[in-house]
Amino acid sequence: MLSAYLIQLADNALILGHRNSEWTGHGPVLEQDIALSNIALDLIGQSRNLYQLAASRMNTLSPEKEPVTEDDLAYLREAPDFKNVVLLEQPNGDWAKTILRQFYFSRFQLLQFRDLLNSKDADLAAIAEKSIKEIRYHVKWSSEWVCRLGDGTTESHTRMLNALEELNPLVAELFTTTDYELAAATGGWGTDPASLQPDWLQAVNATLQTATLPLYRDEKKPALLLSGKNGFHSEHLGFILAEMQFLQRAYPGCDW
Repeated sequence: MLSAYLIQLADNALILGHRNSEWTGHGPVLEQDIALSNIALDLIGQSRNLYQLAASRMNTLSPEKEPVTEDDLAYLREAPDFKNVVLLEQPNGDWAKTILRQFYFSRFQLLQFRDLLNSKDADLAAIAEKSIKEIRYHVKWSSEWVCRLGDGTTESHTRMLNALEELNPLVAELFTTTDYELAAATGGWGTDPASLQPDWLQAVNATLQTATLPLYRDEKKPALLLSGKNGFHSEHLGFILAEMQFLQRAYPGCDW
């Protein structure tokens, strides 16, 4: 269960990091192009640390099997094996959609990693301590952009409204607890995402209000048709993996 939890944390960071990297060279201005590229690097760095820890735990539990590496976990799993939330695999769309996706996730990740600072697993707590310094910047950067776009021009406000309409239905999965997340929380080395929702709502809606945007409403919805945490993804993840994993699959075990 610990390995599954670590992989879920890593998959979230890797997939969003890859999505953000697609903006490199295409940002609206050079400074923000570099800023988002650096956020992508932060997220991919977090995923590496988490994959390494997951691989170490898996190898310890099954010493008779072929050792697993971080590259195996990132490049040699199929889409149903990935546990990232569906929100993070969505296409970038315009700048407003990318910003809102980053804002929603960074606000969630900040709360999640604050809890992980108290994890009984010392290695996971250390990763959280290192990562949280980066996540604070991600929150600050994305929050400022939400306000800039929401309370900007008629065009930017409309684009943010469109982003809200498109992404809001996917947010609930962040707070839907899986068996391995519940086991992590019960064991004291993880956190139950459902417990983070009230603080997330308060922080997110404070920013949305400043941005003159509609507040996020936690409406009761039917069971999720897609649940990336359980391996049920949108079609978009397959396209991400086809691009991200091509080199490793074309030249297995390649070394540079």
